[in-house]
Amino acid sequence: MIHLRIKTRIRLLKRFLTESIWRVTENEVSRVQYIFYNILKVMLLSLQRFNEDRIVNKAAALTYNTLLSIVPILAILFAVARGLGFSDIMEGQIRKGLEGQTIAVDTIIQLTDSYLAHAQSGIFIGIGLLVLLWAVLTLTGNIERTFNQIWQVKKQRSPFRKITDYFSIFLLLPIVLVVSGGLSIFMTTALKDVEGYLILSSFAKFLVRTIPYIFIGFMFTGLYIFMPNTRVRFRNAIVPGFIAGAAFQVLQFFYINSQIWVSNYNAIYGSFAAIPMFLLWTQISWSICLFGAELSYCNQNFENYNFAHETRNISRRYHDFLCILIMSFICKRFARGERPYTASSLSQTHNIPIRMTRQIIYELVDLRLIYECNPDADEKGASPFYLPVEDTENLNVGTLLTRLDAAGNENFKIDKDNKYSAAWEALEKARDEYYKDMSHVRLKDLA
Repeated sequence: MIHLRIKTRIRLLKRFLTESIWRVTENEVSRVQYIFYNILKVMLLSLQRFNEDRIVNKAAALTYNTLLSIVPILAILFAVARGLGFSDIMEGQIRKGLEGQTIAVDTIIQLTDSYLAHAQSGIFIGIGLLVLLWAVLTLTGNIERTFNQIWQVKKQRSPFRKITDYFSIFLLLPIVLVVSGGLSIFMTTALKDVEGYLILSSFAKFLVRTIPYIFIGFMFTGLYIFMPNTRVRFRNAIVPGFIAGAAFQVLQFFYINSQIWVSNYNAIYGSFAAIPMFLLWTQISWSICLFGAELSYCNQNFENYNFAHETRNISRRYHDFLCILIMSFICKRFARGERPYTASSLSQTHNIPIRMTRQIIYELVDLRLIYECNPDADEKGASPFYLPVEDTENLNVGTLLTRLDAAGNENFKIDKDNKYSAAWEALEKARDEYYKDMSHVRLKDLA
């Protein structure tokens, strides 16, 4: 009896997490409960998408790209830092950020110095500069492509924007690292001046210890906002950024404090142990980074997945009803001369699930009943709005339903004109009788 009761509760909990929770609206529960449900939705959706998007495989691909591109990228960063006169601080910050990777960092810095030496001696010209540019754009382009896949963005930056945006980062990153290092030095110096004050000293120590977490948290937040070629809101990126930053610091802590296991690994592989350990550390770091990106996406778009089960299994009748409803809203706005709808404004104003709204809008665009207009196309993540293609006086329910019926391919080798003509004529007759009275009902008069 108890076993059966437990199984029933587990089944109900599973159903709640997979279906019922996605049907809860704001006016059905208290504010606190609604916020809790939203947090739970974000976490469930993030874990689901982490598995469906094969983030571990994407992290492995970026690890390979990182290994190929790390020396050229560091060469650019060190060249900028040396030009500004703080290459030593830059190196110190890199060593501090990759603490526990001493052998790998030494090797990478030696290769970087050799790379820059060849550039200064004149050996590295022409083709070498193209290789440097290619290496940088390949890694950053692959990172952007991965983030765009997570954010379901099909359009990447133009080549001109890639060059300007990415190299702006490489110019600013050394300055940011140096400022971070200077802040740490300043806080450490200030800590010595307040050691005599017990309360101030304890607070200052806590502040100094949290600086790396704050800095890496803002670094991840900036990455989640900047890298996808769409608009990411700061409030949706900051919490995932700090979660990813904290996870990265925890990874550093466990790696540095697992030196006994690493020493045994070195005894077997010798100096070659630095390579697989660096690759392992890089892949886990990328997995943390990409999970934070998934978390950021889900935090901003979890409402798109409300009523997802119902959207996938919507009836033909209700689908046509929503098509008529959305088309009538768009026509009425246009006829009144009011501001056109975007997909999100349609969804929010009329309480239609956003995923269903977008799906129907794409269908209506394909049917050439509405068209997408975006005057702010150059703005990152600008939302398009939708207008009717024809005069609203000519757009009626019969026209819409006829086009919905005829949408798609009918080029099959089934003899509908002779052998199966009775079935086809019955369908045509039923459609004609059904739509006959709908040709005078204008869509703009329904909403």
